[in-house]
Amino acid sequence: MLPVADLPPLDSDPPRPVYEVMSLPPGFLEELRDRASLSQVVGRKVIWDNRKSNQGKGDMWAPCPFHQEKSASFHVDDRKGFYYCFGCHAKGDAISFVRETENVSFMEAVEIIAREVGMPVPKQDPRAQAKADKRTQLAEVMEQAVQWFRLQLRTGAAGAARDYLAKRGLSEQAQAHWEIGFAPNSWQGLWDALKSKGVADELILAAGLAKPSSKGGKPYDTFRGRIMFPIRDARGRAIAFGGRAMDPEDKAKYLNSPETELFDKGRSLYNVKDARAAAGRGQPLIVAEGYMDVIALHGAGFEGAVAPLGTAITENQLQMLWRIAPEPIITLDGDAAGQRAALRLIDLALPLLEAGQSLRFAVMPEGQDPDDLLRAQGAGALQKLLDNALPMVRLLWQRETEGKVFDSPERKAALDKSLREKIKLIRDPSIRSHYGQEIKDLRWDLFRPQKKRPDFRPVGGKGPGKGKGGKGSPWGAPLAPLASTKASALVAMSDEQVGMHLREAVILVALVDCPQMIETFETGLEGMGCADPDHARLRDLLLRFGHAGEDVLREEISYSLGWETLENMKGQRHVAITPCIRNPGNVEMTRLTVAEELAKLDAARGLNEEIAEAVEDLSGPADEGVTWRLSEAARAADMARRSAQEDNNGEFDVGDNGMTMDRDERSALDALLGTIKYEKSKGRG
Repeated sequence: MLPVADLPPLDSDPPRPVYEVMSLPPGFLEELRDRASLSQVVGRKVIWDNRKSNQGKGDMWAPCPFHQEKSASFHVDDRKGFYYCFGCHAKGDAISFVRETENVSFMEAVEIIAREVGMPVPKQDPRAQAKADKRTQLAEVMEQAVQWFRLQLRTGAAGAARDYLAKRGLSEQAQAHWEIGFAPNSWQGLWDALKSKGVADELILAAGLAKPSSKGGKPYDTFRGRIMFPIRDARGRAIAFGGRAMDPEDKAKYLNSPETELFDKGRSLYNVKDARAAAGRGQPLIVAEGYMDVIALHGAGFEGAVAPLGTAITENQLQMLWRIAPEPIITLDGDAAGQRAALRLIDLALPLLEAGQSLRFAVMPEGQDPDDLLRAQGAGALQKLLDNALPMVRLLWQRETEGKVFDSPERKAALDKSLREKIKLIRDPSIRSHYGQEIKDLRWDLFRPQKKRPDFRPVGGKGPGKGKGGKGSPWGAPLAPLASTKASALVAMSDEQVGMHLREAVILVALVDCPQMIETFETGLEGMGCADPDHARLRDLLLRFGHAGEDVLREEISYSLGWETLENMKGQRHVAITPCIRNPGNVEMTRLTVAEELAKLDAARGLNEEIAEAVEDLSGPADEGVTWRLSEAARAADMARRSAQEDNNGEFDVGDNGMTMDRDERSALDALLGTIKYEKSKGRG
């Protein structure tokens, strides 16, 4: 085991500027500096040189605001919170920058920055220096405890602890690096050791190293019979301990120090100092669940690893992570608890997202944590998971859709509502818009309109399923007509399809000209069969890019279809004379037109299905059911014809109830009905 003095020195920050802070309570300035982003404070006064700057690493360069120059010699280290000019040698932190550029006092600068980060400036406290002195004393007591626990790990009483650490793969060098120690299973071991060095009772108790006896006796040690992990803050001070119980029957497997003037577990991260240095060297910032995961990751070369301290990640810890790296990677244990923790973190993070500031999630194999994976498969397997870490929007989508079936409009609407509520939590309008686009794309992939047989049911449903329409063909060809109906125009479906085609064109062109109505008619668009490939592609573009704005939509149409395709659709006379297309952008007129045309398409499909079923039934015995269905179809056609309004050439009757039928088709339907009645009257049914 290496002695402490022989360990390689860890990266250290330059000393903080010294101010007279007698009126501020201890820890306030440290938290203020941690919360404030120096690049944001400085960015109000300079123009960054994008060629030299690396925003992801917090390494920013600009012309110096303190002297006249054209080159970018002013450097901001956002992670460490310091600036330095290589020209005029100006240096300092956020507070000194505001003091110099705004020409204000120290306290005024503090108030300006505190206002920006949402921290209330505490009232003046004349006892602040005394409190600061006490914190210094507590930190010294904690260092003495670190050394005592380390010595105990070498004793005979720690044999089982050493065996456990060896079994977990921790070498003596690793144990020395992490300053791992052992708390013997005695009631006053640490207490007596500290008292022998003259440490006051109140300091031992205030450091959380001992607890007062409820029976009036001598205080007893907080940690007993545990492997000890020192917890250090961003400045490297020992502020707390985490203890792993050796007794498998112990109710608390891991125990952290109680909260003290030094330690707030919701504002602390295990290994934060070393991880910040590693992230500054370009390593990923990885968030694991516990001490052993961090130690295992570090040993495998992933030195930018941290862990919360026995609780779910808090908002303060999340802000700490983002000050270290713009996209921390959250490693999720492959169990239900790990998944739930990640999903809670998403809800916490959504309102706090900023441009370039998010989270990614690496999901471990089921039943494994990072330590398990590294021991089983090595660093390469973990690196692959990190490389494929999911962006937060994908995990949000997975949470809302995994294991669910969306086979009804109500379920789809519930999904939409849930996702809208989550996206509304995002305060940044740009990020909110991009999340909406990504969710739209994922929703499109899930509910993408499937290719449908335009007028006949798929093979495998009710029907003969033989011959040309039998199995082996995905959809089946139209049934061959009976001898008695070969002369009927009903077998020539192309004429009827013309009407459907024109209605689709009206709907699509109208929505291109008025894209704000696309969301209103999204369900109807999804249900459009669109036998014409150009119509199908345009429908898909409207569904996918309609909400992204008119410019984006038109660019996608131009790229995917070419504007000549759209102009050809508009050029069809039945389309061109439609009022909302003659007056593009009229929202109310577009709404009424599209609603009417969609309703007519639906009604037309209903009639076609009735006719198709009747044709299928003619291949077997005709009965009253066949006659009834055709009678109903004929009655619907009569209603359409009576309420029709001919266009200029009288080619189509357009009924208010949504039917489209040319005169030949009407005659064919009457002829078919008559044929069936004739067949039945001859006793051939």
